[in-house]
Amino acid sequence: MRSRDGSMRRRILVEAVVVVAAAPAVQVAWSGRYAVPPDEIALGFHDGFLLVGCLVEEEELSPAALPLLRMIDEVFTEMTADAAPTDRWTIDALSTDAGWERARQLAREVLALEGEGDAPLPDICIVR
Repeated sequence: MRSRDGSMRRRILVEAVVVVAAAPAVQVAWSGRYAVPPDEIALGFHDGFLLVGCLVEEEELSPAALPLLRMIDEVFTEMTADAAPTDRWTIDALSTDAGWERARQLAREVLALEGEGDAPLPDICIVR
């Protein structure tokens, strides 16, 4: 059964996946606009990923999306565990790193599966 809270949780996840799925140039521009470093893109995804079990239970997310979302999480986990992780979390890495490209491809598959293929990148308000 869909609920208002479930819809909000879905929105959190979808917006995070939309940012991961965006083309490198779009990610770079979005990161610059909001002063969000690349590691925050992955952390935003992780926050949304923590909601997937609840979203499936609430029928806000297809169970078929779970393996793809887990793979994205694994990509970011491997990137973090890399011997030289700082190189993978730069603006340049968004365009050059194989991990970012893999996460991007998987995120696009999730969006297509969930019927969210044309979702725009979210506007955000950062409170400092």
